[in-house]
Amino acid sequence: MKRQSDLLAALAALMGASGVALAAAATHAGGGDFGRTAAEFLILHAAALGGVSAAARTSSTRRARRLLVAGAALAAGTLLFAADLAMRGFAGAKLFPFAAPTGGSLMILAWAALALVYALPE
Repeated sequence: MKRQSDLLAALAALMGASGVALAAAATHAGGGDFGRTAAEFLILHAAALGGVSAAARTSSTRRARRLLVAGAALAAGTLLFAADLAMRGFAGAKLFPFAAPTGGSLMILAWAALALVYALPE
């Protein structure tokens, strides 16, 4: 599980870097509220995924697997949601129909899954 945890942490770091870059672009290149919101979601969820990755490294194999699945879902939802908002902010168009609600719903489900994983005994 160490390799998968490291990959999730690397993805989290890239999401954090992308969030910072997007925040700068939103401020200086006119991405507006959509761009700023996308940046905030990337940065905040990057930090959360760093924590999930660390927890997976120190958990039993069974719990680590569950954490990594929930973490991957959280990452996917965040990326989809932020990409749609960034497209709206910078290009004035949606990524594709229902991209933001799909990504947002996936984030909510992933957070609920994480709560369940942490609530269950290891």
